[in-house]
Amino acid sequence: MLTPTDEQIDAADAFRAGHHLVLQAGAGTGKTSTLNLLAADTTRRGRYLAFNKDIARDASSRFPRTVLCRTAHATAYAGLGHRYTHRLNSPRQPAWKTGQALGITRAIRIGDHQISHRTLSHTVLRTVTRYCYSADRTLTHHHVPQLRGLKTPAEQAQLAAEVVPFAMKAWADLQDPDQGVVRFEHDHYLKMWALTEPKIEADFVFLDEAQDTNPVLENIFVAQRDHAQLVMVGDSAQAIYGWRGARDVMTAFDATPFTLTRSFRFGPRLAEQANRWLELANAPIRLTGTESIPTEVGTIVHPDAVLCRTNIGAMSEVLSLLAAGHRVALTRGGDTLSRLALAARDLKEGRRTNHPELVLFTSWGEVQDYASYDPAGGDLQPFVDLVDTHGPDAILAAVDELIDEKHADVTVSTAHTAKGREWAAVRIADDFPPPKDTDQHDAQGRPVPEPVCDTDARLAYVAVTRARRQLDLGGLAWIDTHLTASNKPSRCVPHDKRGRESAVGPASSST
Repeated sequence: MLTPTDEQIDAADAFRAGHHLVLQAGAGTGKTSTLNLLAADTTRRGRYLAFNKDIARDASSRFPRTVLCRTAHATAYAGLGHRYTHRLNSPRQPAWKTGQALGITRAIRIGDHQISHRTLSHTVLRTVTRYCYSADRTLTHHHVPQLRGLKTPAEQAQLAAEVVPFAMKAWADLQDPDQGVVRFEHDHYLKMWALTEPKIEADFVFLDEAQDTNPVLENIFVAQRDHAQLVMVGDSAQAIYGWRGARDVMTAFDATPFTLTRSFRFGPRLAEQANRWLELANAPIRLTGTESIPTEVGTIVHPDAVLCRTNIGAMSEVLSLLAAGHRVALTRGGDTLSRLALAARDLKEGRRTNHPELVLFTSWGEVQDYASYDPAGGDLQPFVDLVDTHGPDAILAAVDELIDEKHADVTVSTAHTAKGREWAAVRIADDFPPPKDTDQHDAQGRPVPEPVCDTDARLAYVAVTRARRQLDLGGLAWIDTHLTASNKPSRCVPHDKRGRESAVGPASSST
């Protein structure tokens, strides 16, 4: 690696002294290089727990042989999951067939809504998934996801009372390594392994991307403290998966804190942009850029990537770029958008849909009214506008026109999916709305906007730090005129989540 910075040397010294560490590593600051520096300075045996296979594979080529680099799932598979290999190969089937095999054969009535056996089956399987993400030892009512349209706690409690017994039956079915009716997934054996309170045989354990750790993995990691030296590394300001059960465990971890603040990805001008959002997110670090990298901030005519806040924003960009004759790639493809478009087409043609976002609606008109007039439906409005403007068939046709990224002129991505990636030239899409104005006014009589939500600030920070050479602020340019009097971090409700899962939000959200 290059000559270590003072920050990297300080972390290495503390690691050599045997301290548990929590390492806040800003965007592009060389966290993997730092961990490699730590591992290369000892002959002890280590484990590196990576966020995904690609990161683990890259780390394996860079770390010394004394460090075993795996994902948490691969570690769990070696410990217990291999017993379920036969069930992992089982074919996919619709959720309603699984539910039928579990005994879900009738619809139920909750308030004004009839919940079909199909919807009930899907909710049961989602409940098991949420339990697997949690640190809880017992599956219970709070693992049951909310359904759109169930407005009162009593209605949600009635749903949970119906769902939990079947979810427990599904979990019991999953315990059989040879056969069962529920399709066995990787998260299932990770949870089972966690419940055994496993001991990871290593002298030290590195946990990467710690800011996005699920409670189940957090428990496994922290439990190694008595026999292994622990190092958490990540960026609290990039904690953007709270809606999926993840949480930033770094700030509460009892360890010696260190920071990496010099970014080797971009220059000082972009570091200034990043720091505006870090301040709004109340983040524990500020970045400095590399002087030799001349990153520019301004209008980009031909970006390499366009980053959006939501799936729907991404689809709007895809349609626009295709109409302009570009060859377009969409990160992780268009499956989520296709499912939404098919659901909209069903409703427009008078059929019910099983899509979890729209399952309780009987017509497209109901969805339009819900998005326009119900406070809980505001995040659906962009999707409704997209369908009403272009139609479901145009959306489906656009998805069919997408090509592989290596052959594309431009890549469209949500900021969530772009995390961990970088491009030379990045434009921010227009679906990052500014805070709304309050009823208050400043000394010049201008309306004072609401504070920027810390969740939105973290997402903006991730988006702007994907650029190496050029950044077009686009939909985030409002930050230039946002009143400093309102720039106080706020733990408000983010624009697109409202405290529940939503397929119209991040591209990787659960559907």
